[in-house]
Amino acid sequence: MQKTPIIIIAQLFISLMMAFAMTGIFSLLDLVFSLAWLHTWATRFIVAWPIAFCLSLVIGNLGFKIAFKVSNLLKLQSAAQ
Repeated sequence: MQKTPIIIIAQLFISLMMAFAMTGIFSLLDLVFSLAWLHTWATRFIVAWPIAFCLSLVIGNLGFKIAFKVSNLLKLQSAAQ
């Protein structure tokens, strides 16, 4: 498992990139390319990034726990065969 500072820094960048991409894509679907789209994207990104960061800290840990459990189950199944 990675050290906590690395996980937090990684989640910071992951949440930034995901919030940037997702708000851009979904606002683009509504507004197509225009100045209104750029303004809406910027506003939504500013709101979405902190939310995405907080959620990624919780969901990221849950995702790792589930991945380890699934990995261990697959190892047990392949060892039994």
